[in-house]
Amino acid sequence: MEEMKSRNRINMDRLLHYKGYVGSVDYSAEDGCYYGKIEGIRGLVNYEGDNLEELKAAFEESVDDYLDFCVENGVEPQKGYE
Repeated sequence: MEEMKSRNRINMDRLLHYKGYVGSVDYSAEDGCYYGKIEGIRGLVNYEGDNLEELKAAFEESVDDYLDFCVENGVEPQKGYE
């Protein structure tokens, strides 16, 4: 049970922040890349990069794309956690 709780907990050391949005940071040894998703919104917006610098750029681009999508479709963007 404790293991399940820790898997569901967000590690604050592994988060990206941009325009009030928070993104997760994970690593896939199998694929050899970093990946994550915007946290705290209903939709799934994910990103990946070969290194942390690429991951951060991809996260910021994903947030901008999400916000553009919301404007283009007349949808109020959700705010994730801060």
